[in-house]
Amino acid sequence: MTQLLTPVHIGRYIAPNRLVMAPMTRSRATSDGVPTDLTVIYYAQRASAGLIISEGVFPSAMGQGYVHTPGIETEAQIAGWKKVTEAVHARGGRIFMQMMHAGRISHPLLLNGATPVAPSAIKPEGKAWTPIGQVDFVTPRELSLDEITGVIAEYRLATRRAIEAGFDGVELHAASGYLPEQFLSSGSNQRQDQYGGSLEDRARFVLEVLAAMVDEAGADRVGIKISPEMNYNSISDETPQQTYTNLVVNLRGMGLAYLHVALFGTTTVDYHALLRPLFDGAYLMGSGLTQESAETVLAENKADATVFGSAFIANPDLPERFRQGAALNTPDRNTFFAPPTATGYIDYPTLDAAKAA
Repeated sequence: MTQLLTPVHIGRYIAPNRLVMAPMTRSRATSDGVPTDLTVIYYAQRASAGLIISEGVFPSAMGQGYVHTPGIETEAQIAGWKKVTEAVHARGGRIFMQMMHAGRISHPLLLNGATPVAPSAIKPEGKAWTPIGQVDFVTPRELSLDEITGVIAEYRLATRRAIEAGFDGVELHAASGYLPEQFLSSGSNQRQDQYGGSLEDRARFVLEVLAAMVDEAGADRVGIKISPEMNYNSISDETPQQTYTNLVVNLRGMGLAYLHVALFGTTTVDYHALLRPLFDGAYLMGSGLTQESAETVLAENKADATVFGSAFIANPDLPERFRQGAALNTPDRNTFFAPPTATGYIDYPTLDAAKAA
């Protein structure tokens, strides 16, 4: 048996393999952010993953950043997610909810006319995905200190609702240029109060959100995702190495379930080599891995588990395919994001289906 298919501790759980399904926006929720019956099937099909991390879920209505993404605020949204977790658990799986507040990466058309919020009133470059198509981002409104406290409380309530909905844990999305990374990064955070300026102050929002999530779920059911130098959604930082070293040093001792680090493109340093020794929980490595490269990562003790994205989209039974050395389905990128339809979502064949045919 390969190391990729051996058990691993992730927080309070023992995952049966080291294949983690990445959080991936699929834009299949209803217009009011409710997961559909297709979503139930989608996640249940992939329950053989060591751990599933859900698509990004907005903790409150002001956190929505894209059309047809799901939330965890209303009773209908909670009920929809309960169906998902029950289906995953029925197949022996484990699933964490990724909390994703988009901050300035949104638009009034997604927020009932409200202006998106951010640490500073700095307009990002690019366009928002709205009900009428892509439109230019707007200049966000700077959050007041009282409002920051309110957003942290929203994360707390969202965590409580996620656990009530049956999730095994939660992940804070602190990457991809969304609100937590907007606070972390010097290019988007030009505040002069306790939430901006120094490395410690720019990290404060992330650490306080995590503390609130830990209060609700327990530290061993909380993870965090970061992606240094991803530079997505118009994010930038003058000193990324120092920013993320400081953040991870402050995570140490919190007892978190895991640190999920995904690197994209060229970075100035080897962040995996830099950050893994600084963290005291499970270290999850993602982005661009193959079965072979994941095995190498684990053999060299560079990570405790490996995270796969598009391979899980196209191969619901990915662990079994790796076990058998079977060929992989090719993902259809044209259907990655779509209204609530089955095509490219729940219709990829499994090995059992192929044999039956």
